[in-house]
Amino acid sequence: MKLKHFLQFNDLSKDDIYYLFQRAKWLKDQFKNYKKYWPLEDRTLVMIFEKASTRTRLSFESGMQQLGGSAIYLNTKDSQLGRGEPVEDAAQVISRMSDVVMIRTFEQEIIERFAENSRVPVINGLTNEYHPCQILADIYTYIEHRGSIEGKTVAWIGDSNNVCNTWLQAAELLNFNMHVSTPKGYEVEVERAGLYDDSHFEQFENPMDAAKGAHLVTTDVWTSMGYESELKERKSIFADWQVDKEMMNEADKDAVFMHCLPAHRGEEVTAEVIDGPQSVVWDEAENRLHVQKALLELLLIGRV
Repeated sequence: MKLKHFLQFNDLSKDDIYYLFQRAKWLKDQFKNYKKYWPLEDRTLVMIFEKASTRTRLSFESGMQQLGGSAIYLNTKDSQLGRGEPVEDAAQVISRMSDVVMIRTFEQEIIERFAENSRVPVINGLTNEYHPCQILADIYTYIEHRGSIEGKTVAWIGDSNNVCNTWLQAAELLNFNMHVSTPKGYEVEVERAGLYDDSHFEQFENPMDAAKGAHLVTTDVWTSMGYESELKERKSIFADWQVDKEMMNEADKDAVFMHCLPAHRGEEVTAEVIDGPQSVVWDEAENRLHVQKALLELLLIGRV
């Protein structure tokens, strides 16, 4: 089987993505019905963390075990990677002792260098630039609740971070529209987002305009990991980009709200919205488990 990595959302084809959604549904049904399914028995996932995590570690570790395999946790602080070992050397060794590697790190360049020297599939668990597994889960959750996302409008409110970048890639690949509203100075960097054109993407100065008619409204913390020193300044700059009930009222009447979590209630979203009837954040969080199981299965044994 040809070696395939998942470093950005568009590393997979549209057909592959929809196949993953089909498999995620089947795998979720197996999980809910306590049915054993071990296609990855005796396979090993190595998880390398340079950035802290709750959902990424839990979903990958649990997912690999539910598929019959095992998962090994490595933190760069506790390994030679944190003591200056070249990424290329680590990739050569780790990929000879495992079947698949998931990395959660800072610069995208790090994961790309690792993948270039790996014998096994490499998955992006999050970088400064992209968060593809999160958007797999988000889109699957939308389909689960509302059906096809094709032709729909997603409103991104807040910082144009790695999650936003990945939404933009997904919109191009899966043919839906992105409305993005950020404060001045925090706009989308088209090249960094890896966009080929802007036919599925529009920027709005006013977040209320971005939310108008949207079928899905989503946001993230105002201060991502690595930017903690900017927290106080960002709280002031982003104050008008809070998703509240008034903003959700501008969206389509059947719109859902998503957040990749962890959330700061009272900052980027009000408690009324995240805990309200339009919020699907808990299904969204759970679905990380199921889409990642489908991804692991695809990368390791191909289509079933």
